[in-house]
Amino acid sequence: MGSVEKKMDLDFDEEIPFSSSPSTSKVRTLNFERTVDLPKSSFFNILRARCISRSIYVVLIKAKINMLLPFGPLAILLHYLTGKHGWVFFFTLLGITPLAERLGYATEQLAFYTGPTVGGLLNATFGNATEMIISIYALKSGMIRVVQQSLLGSILSNMLLVLGCAFFTGGVVHSQKDQVFDKAAAVVNSGLLLMAVMGILFPAVLHFTHSEVHLGKSVLSLSRFSSCVMLVAYACYIFFQLRNQQTSYSPVDEEGDNSENSDKEEEELELSQWEAIIWLAILTAWVSVLSGYLVDAIEGASESLNMSMAFISVILLPIVSNAAEHASAIMFAIKDKLDITIGVAVGSSTQISMFVIPFCVVVGWCMGKEMDLNFQLFETATLFITVLVVAFMMQEGTSNYFKGLMLILCYLIVAASFFVHVDPKSGDD
Repeated sequence: MGSVEKKMDLDFDEEIPFSSSPSTSKVRTLNFERTVDLPKSSFFNILRARCISRSIYVVLIKAKINMLLPFGPLAILLHYLTGKHGWVFFFTLLGITPLAERLGYATEQLAFYTGPTVGGLLNATFGNATEMIISIYALKSGMIRVVQQSLLGSILSNMLLVLGCAFFTGGVVHSQKDQVFDKAAAVVNSGLLLMAVMGILFPAVLHFTHSEVHLGKSVLSLSRFSSCVMLVAYACYIFFQLRNQQTSYSPVDEEGDNSENSDKEEEELELSQWEAIIWLAILTAWVSVLSGYLVDAIEGASESLNMSMAFISVILLPIVSNAAEHASAIMFAIKDKLDITIGVAVGSSTQISMFVIPFCVVVGWCMGKEMDLNFQLFETATLFITVLVVAFMMQEGTSNYFKGLMLILCYLIVAASFFVHVDPKSGDD
């Protein structure tokens, strides 16, 4: 009986994941290796399969927007079977929309583990990943105007449409009061946007006043120099924000928050750290694939749909790529967290103007493409007026549904303007 009891005790110790006794670990490896390996492996295989299936459900099935995911493969099939660029472009837009939203979701999940510093850098990198991927593909194809107009459209969409919808929905939900946000952070973002406008304005003015020292080369040289300066300024801004300012996000294991906030964070945490990293890689790769087909179909779609390239690049493409910012900004505005809303909408515009656009100029420089900051007079004037309007709207540090409605109506005017706008030919400057 004593030997039987000893064997049972050892079996019980086998189930304990960490043992403090070195003797029990020796006995476990010597006597029970053959009998326990099979149940262990099968148990971990079942556990791993459940984790994978749950991760797939959370990322690819749970959200309602994932109903648009099949349009991506359908667009690829139409590209090879029919060659109708209008339908390929339309279905590719629908297929990229949930991917942009899921990229934002996976980035937020990973930010819970990395904390505020690395989380802020991740949001800066992956928040505009869709715009950067589409821009790089367009640069490879030599479609410089598409790159310029799509990035300009992302700034206009974030500042007018996304921020306007967030102000409007937040004002409707909280109609009995004016929502308040940090005015100092808004002023810093507005200053950076004005600096970006200055960097984009001078090359256009230099070109259209015909005051270049070296005709055709001075604008390109000025654009590349200004882009390097803007990248340095954006790096200093990131360092300043992460070093001196309080962030809206906190790490998972940070103590000192209210119990309700910690419970909400635990409920929102649905992916492990490595799952979030793997999904970021998968989603980015799939966005890259669809972006290639999207860029190839732009010109054909412009002809078949009888739309100008300017309207497609400035209005349609940014609405798709900003799906994540649009959803999260409205959600935080409804929760009366306008500081995060400003960070998502205006902060994303700051990232595009101070980082993505100069980055594309530098990448085009490395590729041998003459990508510059000369956005033409019409686009530059639109950007300048938009930054002024948004700066005036945010100067009081409050928002309501009327301000949101004004921003939405301004975006409708911008959309109508680009619907009737056609790029002048090279000889019509």
